[in-house]
Amino acid sequence: MRSHSFLHLVGKEWRELLASRSFWLLLLMIGPLVGHGFITAVGLYAEASGIGGGPAALPQGLTPLDGMLAPAFGAYDLAATFLFPFVAIRAIASEKQSGGLKLLLQLPGNLTTKLSAKGLVLLAGWLVTLIPGLLAILLWTLYGGHLYPPESLNLLWGHLLRFMLSAGIAVAAAALAENAASAAIVTLGFTVGTWALEYVAAYRGGFLEQLANYTPTAALRSFEHGLLQLNTSIAMLAISVAGFALAAIWLHPGRTWRFRLAGTAALIFVLALVGFGANGLRGSWDLSENRRNSFSREDEAALRQIQPALKITVVLSPEDPRLADLEQNVLRKLRRVLPRLEVHYAASTVTGLFEKPEDHYGEIWYEMSGQKVMERSTIEEVVLETIYKLAGVATPEHIRENVFGGYPLTVYPRGAGWIFYALWPLMVGFAWWFVRR
Repeated sequence: MRSHSFLHLVGKEWRELLASRSFWLLLLMIGPLVGHGFITAVGLYAEASGIGGGPAALPQGLTPLDGMLAPAFGAYDLAATFLFPFVAIRAIASEKQSGGLKLLLQLPGNLTTKLSAKGLVLLAGWLVTLIPGLLAILLWTLYGGHLYPPESLNLLWGHLLRFMLSAGIAVAAAALAENAASAAIVTLGFTVGTWALEYVAAYRGGFLEQLANYTPTAALRSFEHGLLQLNTSIAMLAISVAGFALAAIWLHPGRTWRFRLAGTAALIFVLALVGFGANGLRGSWDLSENRRNSFSREDEAALRQIQPALKITVVLSPEDPRLADLEQNVLRKLRRVLPRLEVHYAASTVTGLFEKPEDHYGEIWYEMSGQKVMERSTIEEVVLETIYKLAGVATPEHIRENVFGGYPLTVYPRGAGWIFYALWPLMVGFAWWFVRR
């Protein structure tokens, strides 16, 4: 009987979703958004591949992940930020404003069960919106484009986590706010706040930079690079579940303010514990075909032999391009291989323009087992050689592997405009008319 009642709840929520104008507007807009990203990306990919008759420009950089998947599915990040929250907010706010919440609470099952049904229906609705993205992948393969399944599935997983995060925040905002408009402002304020955090962290570094790694944009960026990080996935899942849990605490009209505040405090405490534990996890998998997030296999084997802790002190300002090169090309890869790595940023100014010579600006210090070595280069080979000498590990001999040659594709997106700009809106319009009838 419980499963039968739950199915009835899911069916009721699905009918509510189909009656939502915001959901149909989301479906109507997602097709042209994905189509614009796909058509633009394929056109630029063809030009870089030398479709005009010339040679391909930097063929090693012509990968489906960067050239087509990330730009086309970038529309879903935009939808999860500005469009989908209105769908999730309506699922809660409409019942609060109409009084239907009190009737809903009288149905079999507790409030957590009813919110779970809403979450499943929102997930089903999001899966429907993935149809244009799947059409883009189908067109890419029909054009003769290459796809690497691990990095493609990793990107889809990242966008699924991004959707769940957006849904959790929107549902929590709808439960806390008095009406849908206030909930939308709260959700938008959260989004703007994460952008501000990323902007400030880029200048300040330190703890803010670590915290900014869990913002929706930064978290999705790692999936777009073909990197699956355990701590990021756990943090996004935890925040998503916490949003629905917060809604369960605040939605019930029979609960006192003392109970709600105590429940909220306990939820924040548990979420902080989970976040702190996830931050200490170093598990990650490089699922990109060109291994952009990893050193060579010989270097990784040599680095795993290093047991002592390595401390790196970087005297470079956040705006210095050398620091960006060091982070992207070396430190990001080192964190995946060396579990006992500590990185400290010692620059005293943001820009580095007013650093004094005695402040040792531009130096990078490596410390291990009481020994210290200084280098100024941010080149991968130089950094690795410095670490090997400090650890007493022999520099590995590199076996020449098959160099990643990229996948040029000299094809324009034929017929894609008709599918995304004409056929998809007509299909959505017909489906809306059929359901409303």
